[in-house]
Amino acid sequence: MITASTVKELRDKTNAGMMDCKKVLTETDGDIDAAIKLLRERGIAKAGAKADRAANEGIIAARVNADATSGLLAEVNCETDFVSKNENFQGFVNEIADTLAASGAADLVSAQAVQLGEGSIEEGIKAKVLELGENLVLRKYERFNAEAGGVVASYIHPPGKVGVLIEVGTTKPETKDSPVFQEMVKDLTLHIAACAPKGLSRDDIPADVVDSEKDIFRARLLDSGKPESIIDKILEGQMAKFFSESCFLEQPFVRNEGSAKDTVKDIVAAKGKELGDTLTVTRFVRLGLGE
Repeated sequence: MITASTVKELRDKTNAGMMDCKKVLTETDGDIDAAIKLLRERGIAKAGAKADRAANEGIIAARVNADATSGLLAEVNCETDFVSKNENFQGFVNEIADTLAASGAADLVSAQAVQLGEGSIEEGIKAKVLELGENLVLRKYERFNAEAGGVVASYIHPPGKVGVLIEVGTTKPETKDSPVFQEMVKDLTLHIAACAPKGLSRDDIPADVVDSEKDIFRARLLDSGKPESIIDKILEGQMAKFFSESCFLEQPFVRNEGSAKDTVKDIVAAKGKELGDTLTVTRFVRLGLGE
């Protein structure tokens, strides 16, 4: 009988897929050494030799379902820009994205285990390594399943180096079909791609990052000879600027048609008023290739 621990041992030694390990162990009656030799003869273990090579190129793919209640981003990396432009690789990434969209995978670990062909996505990637001759990695995976009234949208900046996923909450069912709403959501994804906010609001900026910025600003002010009596007031203004650059809702909207001072929060509120609805940006994620 082939045990799970034996399969794991062979997998750890060869970096081959689970199904391949089970198959050769069955053929060799559980003999690890014979199984390793068989994997090498078939070229399957070679994928392990490429697994440590840097994979910083690739593409990001997005999928959103028909009623815009669920969406995902998947980043698949390869070693060279040449392969990232290869139709075989791009088709494989699209196959992975389609497969994940049809699954319920909530995170990267579960995404790796999703069935693809006769094995898992993880195993399919290892097989493609042998075919393309480069290390491939499903490095990032994000999925949004919207809350009631939520609308999910995505944007991929050509040629697939930046991907955005956003969820916007509504209170009226008809809002999601409004061209005004759809255009606003599209503009929000473009803004995120271009401005790379660090968080949705101030609550999303880690306290240690905020404290570090304060320390840097304070040290600069002290070095400049500013009186300590006014440093706190100046520091308050500098931190406000830091938040306006870092927080999505506080950033000046890049596609302002009105005041140049209109923030993302202002635009969302104005569009909500125009539509007779209350709109809320619930969350977003921005993936940058290799970041």
